[in-house]
Amino acid sequence: MSLRLEMLQVARLAPKLLGDSTDLVADFFRSQHHSSGGFCDREGKPDLYYSTFGIAGYVALQLPLPIESIAGYLRSQHDRIDELNLVDLSCLARCWAFLPKPLWPEDLQAKTIARMERFRAEDGGFFTEPSENHSSLYGCFVAVGLAQDIGHLLGRESEMLKCIQGRLSQDGGYSNSPDLPFGLVPTTAAAASLFRHLGSHETNGVRDWLLAQMHQDGGFCVGPGIVMPDLLSTATALHALSTTSFDLGLIAEKNLDYLDTLWTARGGFVGSWEDDALDIEYTYYGLLSLGHLSFW
Repeated sequence: MSLRLEMLQVARLAPKLLGDSTDLVADFFRSQHHSSGGFCDREGKPDLYYSTFGIAGYVALQLPLPIESIAGYLRSQHDRIDELNLVDLSCLARCWAFLPKPLWPEDLQAKTIARMERFRAEDGGFFTEPSENHSSLYGCFVAVGLAQDIGHLLGRESEMLKCIQGRLSQDGGYSNSPDLPFGLVPTTAAAASLFRHLGSHETNGVRDWLLAQMHQDGGFCVGPGIVMPDLLSTATALHALSTTSFDLGLIAEKNLDYLDTLWTARGGFVGSWEDDALDIEYTYYGLLSLGHLSFW
């Protein structure tokens, strides 16, 4: 199962805990669908990155997708493929992956693969910006998801595994660059997913390191020394922990309490205690977190 579908399968369980509030969340996602066919960023403009979360939110909540409208927006972005960085390229591919294949442009796979390989580093990994030439763990994560979404075999998996292993930090977490003294939760969670998808059973203490980043009142901090938890770190940590032998039920109550502090009656989640702006990215991470905790 692809990275995209793994998260979606879990996010679909969120309504079990949302209950009557599910309709509020659905209304919020609907409100973020722009007339152009894309989904809005925080400034209300259509954006490829936010569109991935908008479409995934619709599917997770079992809302009818405005397929023709979305396809029209994606076609308007297709001619820009040779200008996109790896993240936006991946977002375009992910959005298409939610739509029926007969709607895909005939040259989508060929043009996407050609552009993606422009971001391949010498060590077999990937970087995300044209101005870079050194691979990052995030670049590898994005590339693996992109390839899965368009049905392409990346190749050079053993080289990519070495690249990821080289991002192990001194404290046992993973970072984007080699030889850093501390890891970050989203990056460490991405490493755990990549090891699994690339056929390695290596964990290097990922489970214990992630648990050490949990705030005493629930939620996960982005890394050592950070005192405030955030929703991105919480969602990615729970997602990674769910693939280990750890029983999420042991931390479910505290994390549900934390998520409740980020929920708003406007139908969405904010990213942290210091954030008061709603967007569909963090709201989707809220769905993902609730989905994981709905088992307990």
